[in-house]
Amino acid sequence: MFRSDSVPVTLVFAAERLNYLVEVRNKDDPSEFPERNLKLVKGIYGAALVWRGLLQSLLPDWNMCMFCVAFPAWEWALVSCLIYWRLDQKPIGRYFVTDTILITGGAGFIGRYVARACLERGHKVRVLDSLIEQVHGDRTQTEGLDPDVEVVVGDVRDEAALLRALKGATKVIHLAAEVGVGQSMYAVDRYVSVNDYGTAVLFQQLIDNPVKRVLVASSMSIYGEGLYQDAGGRIYEDVIRKPRISADEPWDPLDDQGRPLVPVPTPEWKKPALASVYALSKYVQERLTLTLCPAYGMEGVALRLWNAYGPGQALSNPYTGVLAIFASRLHNGQPPMIFEDGQQRRDFVHVEDVAQAFVLALDHEKAPGGVYNVGSGQDRTVSEVAELLSQAMNRPMTPEIAGKARIGDIRHCIADIGKIQQELGYKPRKNFAEGLAELADWVAKQEAKDLVNEARKELEARGLVA
Repeated sequence: MFRSDSVPVTLVFAAERLNYLVEVRNKDDPSEFPERNLKLVKGIYGAALVWRGLLQSLLPDWNMCMFCVAFPAWEWALVSCLIYWRLDQKPIGRYFVTDTILITGGAGFIGRYVARACLERGHKVRVLDSLIEQVHGDRTQTEGLDPDVEVVVGDVRDEAALLRALKGATKVIHLAAEVGVGQSMYAVDRYVSVNDYGTAVLFQQLIDNPVKRVLVASSMSIYGEGLYQDAGGRIYEDVIRKPRISADEPWDPLDDQGRPLVPVPTPEWKKPALASVYALSKYVQERLTLTLCPAYGMEGVALRLWNAYGPGQALSNPYTGVLAIFASRLHNGQPPMIFEDGQQRRDFVHVEDVAQAFVLALDHEKAPGGVYNVGSGQDRTVSEVAELLSQAMNRPMTPEIAGKARIGDIRHCIADIGKIQQELGYKPRKNFAEGLAELADWVAKQEAKDLVNEARKELEARGLVA
C-alpha cells in the first residue's frame, strides 16, 4: 500500500480526549521543513507514521481536513488530519493558530463580535477591558465572550495591565474608548483621558514591545457633516450647519442661493470637520496610530465606523448606538425619542459586517497605512429606522420628535464604502430587515433601563439642546 520512495512524515492527530498541538515535520531533514505548531482540538489520541500517496478510506466516520505541505525537493505530500466529528461544531480554522490578537475594549459590543471572527480565522485572542459600569452594568466578569478568549481585566491607561495584555501579542485591535457625542460635550476630561491618553499609553508600550499591525476603530463622526451636492451637481465638502434662530428655518444645510443641499456618500478623502469632543478624540486616536506605527516598524490601519447595531449592545446606556436606545425605549413601552425632525440620514451597519471589516484589515496586504469607511452602503432617515424597529418588535408607536438639536450632532452623513470593497474585498452581508428582526428577538429576552429622559435633562441643563 505504501510506495518505498515516499517521503516519511509524522502525523499526530487529534481525537476525543486531549489538549495539545499537532505537528507535521519532515523526518528525513527537519532543517528543511520547520516544525509547525498548529493548535488543534482538545488533546491527542494517537500517532501514525504515514507516507506520501495514500490516506484514503481510513476511518470513514471521521471528518477530514485536508491540506498540502511543501517538502524539500519537488515532492508534495498530502496529509490528512483526521478530526473527530464532535468538536463543538466550531469552524476548523480556529484550531490553526496564526497570530495572537490583543483587542482593547474587547468585552464590549463590537469587541465580542470581532473576537469571535478572529477565532474563526484561526487567531488566538486576548482582550483587555475595564468593564465600565455605563456599558457593563454591575457585572464584574465578561459576558458573551467565547470561552477560548483570554481576558485581562484592566484599564487601557494602566501601563502594568497593558504590558500583561501585550505579552506575546503579534497584532492589536484598538477598540477601547468612551462612546457618545452628547456626553462627550460635558464629560470632556473623561473622553479625552480614555480615548486619547489611553491610546498614547498603548503606543508608549508598543514602542518597546512592537507588533506587526495595529487597527484602530475610528468613527464617521470625524467627518462632521458629510458630503453634499447642490441642484447643479456641485459638490460641497466643507458644510458647517449654523444653529437655527427660529422654528421657521430649515434643518438642512443650504447652498448660496438658499436651496437645501442633498447628502451624497462621503468618501475617505473628505476633510475632517470635528463637531464634538468625541469626534476630536477619535481623530486623535486615528492620527496617533497612522503616525506612530510606521515610525516604529509597525503597520497601522484606521476603520471609520458608521452606526453599528445588532444583538448584544448595551440597552441601558443612553449614549450608545441609536438603535439600541430606540430598542430600550420600545422595550419599556415608550416611543423612540428623536432630536430635530427625524429626517436626518444615516448608514446603519450590522455588527457582524463590522467584524468582517476588522478581520479583512487585520491580514490584507493592501490595508497598512489605509483609512477605510465601514458601513452598509445604504442610508435611511432616523424616523424610518425607528418605525421599522417598532414594527419588528411588534410595538407600533409613533416616534416622539423633539424638534430640538443637540450641540455636536450633524445633519447627514452617508458612507461611501467603495474603497474598502475594492481594496480589501469587504461586502456587507446582513440585510437590514433581517438584522432588525434578529435584534428584536434578542431584546425581547433582555432587561433594560430606559435612561433617555435623564440623559436629555442632563444635556438640557448644560445648554447642549436647543
